[in-house]
Amino acid sequence: MKWKGRQGSRNVEDRRGMSGGGKGIIGGGIGLVIVLIVTLLGGNPGDLLGNLQNTGSDSSAPYEETAQEKELSQFVSVVLADTEKVWTEVFRQEGLTYQEPKLVLYSGSVNSACGTAGSSVGPFYCPGDKKLYIDLSFYQELQDKFKAPGDFAMAYVIAHEVGHHVQTLVGTTDKIMPLRSKLSEAEFNQYLVRFELQADYLAGVWAHHAQGMDLLEQGDLEEALTAASAVGDDSIQKKAQGYVVPESFTHGTSEQRKKWLFKGFQSGTLQGGDTFSAGNP
Repeated sequence: MKWKGRQGSRNVEDRRGMSGGGKGIIGGGIGLVIVLIVTLLGGNPGDLLGNLQNTGSDSSAPYEETAQEKELSQFVSVVLADTEKVWTEVFRQEGLTYQEPKLVLYSGSVNSACGTAGSSVGPFYCPGDKKLYIDLSFYQELQDKFKAPGDFAMAYVIAHEVGHHVQTLVGTTDKIMPLRSKLSEAEFNQYLVRFELQADYLAGVWAHHAQGMDLLEQGDLEEALTAASAVGDDSIQKKAQGYVVPESFTHGTSEQRKKWLFKGFQSGTLQGGDTFSAGNP
């Protein structure tokens, strides 16, 4: 991805070196939403529940970033700025106004409106404060654990979380999450899969426009598709336990995630992303 030397976003909040403290939020409402959403890249909801707890008071220490972290933080900022440009224009074409989210860089653990989370949950979006949260160490995990190297693989991760922000702005999140109290876990998981696949579609929409801005390089789309495949529920479960449990899927299979990411890339519009009406997503 062509990103060096380009302007980053003004919406990056650096909390590295600050440890998250205070009592986490568990249960209904926004606390539930974070448990459902943050497992994007293989994070176990149980890990999150273990991190959402009273960890004491906030504390901070001087944070010294490495040269690699500095470059990666700049990259993340540029990608966020690109999503702002794309979604501002897409929303304008729809007669809507895009509200830019904040992106919080953290190390170790972090406080959000959704509770206190550790880096083990992976990158996540909290609709309660409309912020994205990411520990940059995930970039290495994406390469080593998920075998999905490349800067555009990381760009896809960011674009997916921004996709959740888009879902919040257009009202999808508020429509889907209340269903949890009305459905069985297995039934609600089917909605969650479609919810996550829609965020993949929206990431593809961003990639479509990034290509139109001549920002993509050869192999970038393949990097994103590889990452989407790597974080499919079936791939993760096979790797973790040797078998899959389809009724427990919350994000979609590898093929589904690749399919909707690519569909968004081909479309470039909001209209083609109705995963909830698709007979077989």
